[in-house]
Amino acid sequence: MPSESDFPRPGRPVRGSKTGKPIMALFDLLGRSWAMGVVWNLGEGPATFRALQQRCESISPTVLNRRLKELQEARWIEKSGRGYVLTSEGKELLELLRPLGVWSKRWAEHLEKT
Repeated sequence: MPSESDFPRPGRPVRGSKTGKPIMALFDLLGRSWAMGVVWNLGEGPATFRALQQRCESISPTVLNRRLKELQEARWIEKSGRGYVLTSEGKELLELLRPLGVWSKRWAEHLEKT
């Protein structure tokens, strides 16, 4: 289980920022193994731990458990009677990430052509 000091929080030093600028704390958390994958997969709807593990393909139970705890601490996801779900902040984040998904497909096509 990650300690509170491991959780990237704005205002505290994080990877890439000694001052913990909010954008750097965001990128620190999103850059952790499977963090974006969990958010992205929960965009498909609620999921139990096992269902989310299947959606995320190769994620280990240990990593998934760690990410779920961090993403809950970030208040991007929460546990409900239906499993894990995105919070309103998590849904907003996902909507901001979707255009990057579209852009990444165009970028991949461009790289294939060169």
